Amino acid sequence: MNTTVIPIAPMAGRERKRQAPKGRRVDPAALAEVQALLGAEPLRRDLLIEYLHRLNDEFGQLGAPHLAALAQLMHLAQTEVYEVASFYHHFEVVKEGADGRVAAPPALTVRVCESLSCELAGAQDLLEKLPRLLGAAVRVIPAPCVGRCEQAPVVVVHQRPVAAATPEAVRAVVEAGRRFDEPPAAIGLDAYRAQGGYGLLRECLEGRRSADAVIAALDDAGLRGLGGAGFPAGRKWKIVRAEPAPRLMAVNLDEGEPGTFKDRWLLERDPHRFLEGLLIAAWAVGIAGVYLYLRDEYHGCRALLEAELARLADSGLLAQAPPIELRRGAGAYICGEESAMIESIEGKRGMPRLRPPYVAQVGLFGRPTLEHNMETLYWVRELLEKGGAWFAAQGRNGRRGLRRFSVSGRVKEPGVKLAPAGITLRELVAEYCGGMAPGHELYAYLPGGASGGILPARLADVPLDFDTLQPHGCFIGSAAVIVLSQHDRAADAARNLMRFFEHESCGQCTPCRSGTAKAGALIQGPAWDAGLLGELSQVMRDASICGLGQAAPNPVDCVLKYFPDEVSRHE
Repeated sequence: MNTTVIPIAPMAGRERKRQAPKGRRVDPAALAEVQALLGAEPLRRDLLIEYLHRLNDEFGQLGAPHLAALAQLMHLAQTEVYEVASFYHHFEVVKEGADGRVAAPPALTVRVCESLSCELAGAQDLLEKLPRLLGAAVRVIPAPCVGRCEQAPVVVVHQRPVAAATPEAVRAVVEAGRRFDEPPAAIGLDAYRAQGGYGLLRECLEGRRSADAVIAALDDAGLRGLGGAGFPAGRKWKIVRAEPAPRLMAVNLDEGEPGTFKDRWLLERDPHRFLEGLLIAAWAVGIAGVYLYLRDEYHGCRALLEAELARLADSGLLAQAPPIELRRGAGAYICGEESAMIESIEGKRGMPRLRPPYVAQVGLFGRPTLEHNMETLYWVRELLEKGGAWFAAQGRNGRRGLRRFSVSGRVKEPGVKLAPAGITLRELVAEYCGGMAPGHELYAYLPGGASGGILPARLADVPLDFDTLQPHGCFIGSAAVIVLSQHDRAADAARNLMRFFEHESCGQCTPCRSGTAKAGALIQGPAWDAGLLGELSQVMRDASICGLGQAAPNPVDCVLKYFPDEVSRHE
């Protein structure tokens, strides 16, 4: 069979070659602005979030033209830059309007903290009154915990916190143009050295102390990680030191747990005690590079750390130390989880990693990583000076050591309280907080921040420490204690906390993403479906990737268990 082939001329459109890549065209003016802001230095992929901060600070928002320009300069897909920028709450990502232009940002943004401690102190009243008082030119929005619970209620005017805020005090700050936080009056390098500071570091570097002896002191003390997990510090150092070099270190200063503010409090007073502990840890473990991850709300602390790190470098004390980089968070509670923090330091969305491998084996940039909470390192100098046995001898009710409790809520004297591990809530309030606030009686308390559960006053004699609260469905975490009185309801507290968890879920896994939203909806009314909430709680605990989803049901479970009179329940 003969076949005749008839040639077909190609369509004219198919011969044309694409003049530019698919996607948004980069605006030359926006490109010039981004280039001028970032300078001529080669751009690093892991610094993407730092570059986004510069753009957001300069222009008050992240417009699509600037994001496209940044993507081109970094040789990244625009979607890669956009997904990072849109993940973090503190970036104002805006799109072009129908006219092709990006709307101007608000002249000023005022954030009202609506965490539990601030809600107890009147945050909702501030949210109602401030828009009328400040006028249409000022944007007033609610914000999750800003880490100043002992100063509740707190309002942040641009980057300046207003403690114990009243509408009049906020208006005065706005009218005075005071928009930036100032570095706190902490102990500086000279004063710290005059008190013997960095003497221990010199002993380590000069061989008068061995790494094994330092780690043994931590073991003798029984020091555990104070970010919430409670893993033995000495054991962690040994595990990471046994991994192949180069080894890195990541320090968690992102305390986003509602009710927690101890790290900020310590930094504002004695930053070099923390830095000396950090440098001793880096020496003992053989660290090649250190990354400090500080939450964005702590603007004054960031300025303080930048200044003191510069003074430390000028002094020559860092000559034998690994490089230290200070990274700025961007408003994501999930980045308090160690692997999510590492993802963020690498310039990515802060999504927790599946484990194994653990960060001690495969952490920052694929290297073994020593991850620590700031307070754990703050203890190193004192433990080495006084000995592990001294620390272990502290404590009550059969527990060992000391703890710094962040106490807020209905107490007369909120704040950071250094108290024996194992102290009870009743003792803590009476001996360290001046008792309950006038007109308030103890009704309930949160022993471990938003995720640590809620206990009734009849359990106020349970020792507060690792491993003592689990039989009651709670845990101590970072020792953030929020005290409720007879004027409060545990069910309302659970609603506040579940809104927070829903807002802060990274969305990576369905049990957490959908579970927090579903739980929040189920507890809005006066009748709670105990059976359905119980099933949802179990699924979240069993199947969530990280601790956020696993612990989010705790407040709801505790209300059903300990405060049955507050809600009508049905199975």
